[in-house]
Amino acid sequence: MGWAEALTPHLKALHLGFLALWVAGLFALPQMLARHDPGLMQSEFAQIRRATHYSYVWAVTPAAVIAIASGTALIYLRDVFTVWLFGKLVLVAGLVAVHAWVGHTIIAVAESDGRHDPPAALAPAIVTLGLVIGVLVLVLMKPELEDLPVPEWLKAPLDRQLPFDVPNR
Repeated sequence: MGWAEALTPHLKALHLGFLALWVAGLFALPQMLARHDPGLMQSEFAQIRRATHYSYVWAVTPAAVIAIASGTALIYLRDVFTVWLFGKLVLVAGLVAVHAWVGHTIIAVAESDGRHDPPAALAPAIVTLGLVIGVLVLVLMKPELEDLPVPEWLKAPLDRQLPFDVPNR
C-alpha cells in the first residue's frame, strides 16, 4: 500500500467532517439572519449580529475552505476525473454561491444598524438542501453520464488560439 492509499481514508474523514460543518452553517446562518428583527433592542441585535459574523468568519468559512481543499486533494489522489464528478463540482459551486450570498447578507445586516430587512430563511434552506441532495446522489450513485448529448466541441480540444492577444514577457 502506497502513501496515497494510506492517506485517502484520513483525507475522506477530514473532507466529510468539514463538509458537514460547512453545510450545517449554510443551514444555520440564514436562520440566525432571519432573527435580525428591527424591533429588537440594540443589545439583542448586536448579540445576533456578532454571533452570525463570528460563526461565518471563524467556523463556516474555514470549514468550507478545508472541505474544498481536501476534496480537491482527493480528486487527484484517487485520480477521479469522470462526468459525474464534474456535475458534483457544479453543485459545489452552487454551495459556494450560497456561502457568498450569506456573507453578503451578514454584511448588509451589519452595516444597516437594524434597518436591513433580513430575508426569510426558507428559500436559502431549500436551495442548500437541493444542492446537498444533488451532491449526495452524484457521489453515492456515481451514475454513468458519459452518454449525455454533449456538443463535439466540448469533447475534444480544437487546437485554436484564445480570442485575445497574450502579452510577451
